[in-house]
Amino acid sequence: MACESWSAKLDAYVDDELSSSESKAVATHLRECTSCAAYALGLVQMKRSIAAAGKRYQPRREFRKKIQKTIGSKPQRGGSWYWKIVAIPAALVLILSVAVNLYVDREKARRERVYGELTDLHVATLASASPVDVISTDRHTVKPWFQGKIPFSFNLPELQGTEFTLVGGRVTYLAQSPGAHLIYRLRKHEISVFIFQDRGNETAALASAPVSMLSFTVEGWKKNGLRYFVVGDVGAQDIESLSTLLRDAG
Repeated sequence: MACESWSAKLDAYVDDELSSSESKAVATHLRECTSCAAYALGLVQMKRSIAAAGKRYQPRREFRKKIQKTIGSKPQRGGSWYWKIVAIPAALVLILSVAVNLYVDREKARRERVYGELTDLHVATLASASPVDVISTDRHTVKPWFQGKIPFSFNLPELQGTEFTLVGGRVTYLAQSPGAHLIYRLRKHEISVFIFQDRGNETAALASAPVSMLSFTVEGWKKNGLRYFVVGDVGAQDIESLSTLLRDAG
């Protein structure tokens, strides 16, 4: 159960309604209080589930307008055969439009589900008493630790001269697939970097540009058969800066 003095602020924090200074204070408290961190995780999961349920079967505005236009149009008298012939391609266009909308909505739902799971992993890890299994700021220590623990290798960037600091890493799982979970620190904020093997259609729809998920920013991309994801409660510019370093590594 969350601390009584922090519960109201946790609701506003998840809704991204706090000022910058208040958000920093809450983030600091979450790193120190496992009860509040668990409560915040529950809020994130609940809000994501409600948002996904509300959008799952919602038709697009253009699709609704097209249906209303089709229903509201009145055929002219005479030339029935002409209108039947014209109606055939119109029906095909309508069917194709429905199929495209369903495909886009399905891919969007898949992206939100994967990004939602990653934000859950990020929050749960930071709430843990032992967020990383290998503790080191040296990439040459962290990278070899994963050998034999996950079925792939990856490169980590040189951070000298940047604002980022490597904290450590651990093995994690997404859809029962093992991967690397790295923690970086930026101005007292923790940022998660997830690396998994690319699984084709399961991850093909994930956008490369930063995407906002409640109070978090997520960015994902593919490189050398691997899928990278960066998650944190910092701005899109900071997420992009770390992502650029990871893309250029090796």
